[in-house]
Amino acid sequence: MKILTFRSVILCAALAAAPFAVAQGDEYQEASQLFKQGQYAPALDHIANILKDDPKNARARFLKGLIENEQGKPADAIKTFQSLNEDYPELPEPYNNLAVLYAAQGDYDKAREALEMAIRTHPSYATAHENLGDIYAKMASQAYDKALQYDKGNTSAQTKLALIKELFSTPPAAARPQTGSAEKPVLAQVPAQVQGKPAAAANRSGEVIRTVNNWARAWSQNDVDGYLAFYAPGFQTPQGQSHDDWENSRKARIAKPKKIEVTISSPQVRFTDDNRVVVTFRQDYRSTGLKSSTTKTLVLIRDGERWLIQQERAGS
Repeated sequence: MKILTFRSVILCAALAAAPFAVAQGDEYQEASQLFKQGQYAPALDHIANILKDDPKNARARFLKGLIENEQGKPADAIKTFQSLNEDYPELPEPYNNLAVLYAAQGDYDKAREALEMAIRTHPSYATAHENLGDIYAKMASQAYDKALQYDKGNTSAQTKLALIKELFSTPPAAARPQTGSAEKPVLAQVPAQVQGKPAAAANRSGEVIRTVNNWARAWSQNDVDGYLAFYAPGFQTPQGQSHDDWENSRKARIAKPKKIEVTISSPQVRFTDDNRVVVTFRQDYRSTGLKSSTTKTLVLIRDGERWLIQQERAGS
């Protein structure tokens, strides 16, 4: 049985480095290590040094929110993640973590809204979808309880409530008080460094990640034409295979299965220049009779307002 927990995949956005990136990297690594050791005050000192030079630094601000939550300051953590959402609306992790904090306070409406925003920015974010289902189940449980308060003989509500209680046979983590001994919901991990000009850089990275997600969605929907439209005219086919042979093999693989599910997680984005980017991610594939998980690397080039796939290979 699954309890109401909140987990996250890492969304990495590796972007152009600022002149002080090395020094900041050292500060961040020290802060991260101190955080893992439970030394929150000195970790915040290092974060303060980073934010003094780079107030928009997303990774440092994200870690600050995690530390504030561990210090028992959920209100401060909420403000931190809300601020991140304002500056980086394309990142789903801050929305996910807001949902964690809202649910821990019993505010399931706000938790639902935050998770819906996470899904809107990252449609294949499986964790947010699962968490949203858990939130709906918890809200349904409260509604059935309310129905039984007014009508104790409502057998339909009794049955539905019993099913939900069986599904969540242990108390939901989000509903437990956040004391030292209570199990705390797990927050999303820290995104990779966002440096240079944060808003513009993050937006470019967000465009690329949305392209990859839409490519995976077309694949999952057996949309052959939509899938092939993501490939550049000069796509480099596997060695020894003509473009026609490659296209025919892809059409067969996409159109034939009755059901396909392709999910993307932990994308890492690296721009080699303004018009070329390398994206490495974890690809999970499921279809009738076949299940696989692999690291995938795509090289995309800019074509007007679009990003198109120039190369595709398994591995980093």
